[in-house]
Amino acid sequence: MTLPLLEARRISKSFAGVRALKGVSLSVYPGEVLAVIGENGAGKSTLMKILAGVQTPDSGALLLDGEPRTIGSVQEALSLGIALIHQELNLAETLDVGANIFLGREPHRYGWVDARRVSREAQVVLERVGLHIDPSTLVGDLTIGQQQLVEIAKALSVNARVLIMDEPTSSLSDHETKVLLKLIRELRTKGVGIVYISHRLGEVRGLADRVEVLRDGENAGRLAGTEISHGSMVQLMVGRELSQYYPHQPHHPGEVVLDVKSLRTRAHPGQSVDFQLRAGEIVGMAGLVGAGRSELLEAIFGVVPALHGTVSVCGKTVVPGSPRGAMDSGIALVPEDRKHQGLFLEMGVRENLSIASLHQEQSAGFLNKQSEKALCEEMIPAMRIKTAGVEQPVQFLSGGNQQKVVIGKWLATRPRVFLLDEPTRGVDIGAKQEIYRLMEELAAKGVAVLFVSSDLEEILGMSDRVLVLHDGRLRGELLRSELSEEAVMRLATGANREEATAH
Repeated sequence: MTLPLLEARRISKSFAGVRALKGVSLSVYPGEVLAVIGENGAGKSTLMKILAGVQTPDSGALLLDGEPRTIGSVQEALSLGIALIHQELNLAETLDVGANIFLGREPHRYGWVDARRVSREAQVVLERVGLHIDPSTLVGDLTIGQQQLVEIAKALSVNARVLIMDEPTSSLSDHETKVLLKLIRELRTKGVGIVYISHRLGEVRGLADRVEVLRDGENAGRLAGTEISHGSMVQLMVGRELSQYYPHQPHHPGEVVLDVKSLRTRAHPGQSVDFQLRAGEIVGMAGLVGAGRSELLEAIFGVVPALHGTVSVCGKTVVPGSPRGAMDSGIALVPEDRKHQGLFLEMGVRENLSIASLHQEQSAGFLNKQSEKALCEEMIPAMRIKTAGVEQPVQFLSGGNQQKVVIGKWLATRPRVFLLDEPTRGVDIGAKQEIYRLMEELAAKGVAVLFVSSDLEEILGMSDRVLVLHDGRLRGELLRSELSEEAVMRLATGANREEATAH
């Protein structure tokens, strides 16, 4: 029988007295894709960091080719052929792409870094991941999706025997995802063992040879071959059946709350957008990468000033280009990038939850600590945030709990209009359901909810109606009775409404 390339036996790890892993075991074989799934906080990322030498276990053993190994650093792991592609990008934005790919492993010539060789070899691995850019391009000038592909190219450059991918497609477009999945299949045929972490269960079902499920820091079960189905994965992840994945109930919209007229953004200066949101409805916004969805939400909220047009809430014009004006008008925005735009990572849960409503928590110009405490006591259980305490830095929370903090921060402002940009990206199935539940509760209270999502199932499952953008232009609106993946995709690729709904 083939020996595992890499094996973890009864790995345990704790942080500040909190058990992240409790006797977890798994094996990675040559030429297979092993998917590791579980809710946020299940211990997936911690286990991967131990396998890749980022962290050391408190107990347990690691074996490489059947031989016990102590992997004490990332460099040691790389020398053994184990590479980790982090969920959170680990790139130096002020260096160029080639320098990032070979950082710490630069080829030298006559005592100097061989820049020509760096450029030449970087170009080869960039082509493998389908990224057609000059290696001299600064990483800071790339999109999030392009930076993710640079991370993958960096891992490929070490000729890894075991390649660990932590949510590799979370920031990629459909085209980039297809290129990556094709590359994974090629690597599998060459005997590379691939550990693949993803919350996209459809992706896992189509790619994985085996699935290892973690729950609360422990092994919850294993699936292989035909056993791998959406239902079986969900049941092992959450320990119960989720009979209704999308809890959406049709809403009867009230009066117009948000009125957007002739709005033009810097991303698509030649196109203007008009639409309205009504009280108590959930509206999805779909479109392909580059369609201008995030830019539109940012212009409405005033993060980036619009070139033209007006935004009104309940008939009153919002101060253009002013997030404070948008907040005072009752608009809240949960941004796509929670790490850089939604949270103060070094600060605690308390500060992050209260920071958007500080002006409401003041007394005689001073922060009202009692009100702030009451807010946290309300929001933490309401949002089901799993935290060791209100002072725990949010950087140590799981991705799903971080997202709940961002949403809770804006809920505290009691908005009339709630804008959510990719609200469930990178969060687990349980956290997704809680976010869906919150959207439903907001709509039931008369809040107008507009959410951007690249997940078509989510768009179809949670929307009363859908607005579809194509190249900065609103191609059409679909009522719930007209919704289908085909209709949304036709509009997203430039068809008109009649063509989209004629099939």
